[in-house]
Amino acid sequence: MIRKIIHIDQEKCNGCGACADACHEGAIGMVDGKARLLRDDYCDGLGDCLPACPTGAITFVEREAAAYDEAAVKANQAAKGRPVHAGCPGQQARQLRQQPAAPAAPVAAASQLGQWPCQIKLVPVNAPYFDGAKLLIAADCTAFAYANLHQEFMRGKITLIGCPKLDGVDYSEKLTAILANNDIQSVTIVRMEVPCCGGLELAAKKALQASGKFIPWQVTTISVDGRILD
Repeated sequence: MIRKIIHIDQEKCNGCGACADACHEGAIGMVDGKARLLRDDYCDGLGDCLPACPTGAITFVEREAAAYDEAAVKANQAAKGRPVHAGCPGQQARQLRQQPAAPAAPVAAASQLGQWPCQIKLVPVNAPYFDGAKLLIAADCTAFAYANLHQEFMRGKITLIGCPKLDGVDYSEKLTAILANNDIQSVTIVRMEVPCCGGLELAAKKALQASGKFIPWQVTTISVDGRILD
């Protein structure tokens, strides 16, 4: 059958093994110091291994592959004594339902973060909260520079944050996969006025174009002293 499955670029792979640890199903293993897809039928195509890879060596492809065999995966996990849910607990995808503050509570505004994780590098490509979502792609400094980011920009959206200068990666491939594989309703990009934030805006625009979809989008720029510039 033709289906979505991971592909590991051997030239980009640095042999760190993070993807093998993140693969709950045991589809990835280390062979001669490099990560390899050991069995097609162990790969569920959900991409938990993607955010674990520090070099961007893992991508999705569509090709002839054996169907995902959940029974075989569970049997393999049981044989190895491996729990069904492995990997870093901090990267476990969770949808958050914020509760309104009680009337007698202090004036502090409630968080509008709708999911976890929120880092672009860590978020799963096919997380259920992307279905029908309005997407906010924000530079991580914006939350500190613009005091009302939660209420004006994050409310009702799924938030992805990143800093291209600190992360040193091109987010466009990951963002393209999110846009192409999910029913995203709109994209809002919030960046700082500093030049390095241009990388985040460019990655988002490249992803919108590469997704092959018409998705409404807009960009807002925040000044370093906390003003909306456009």
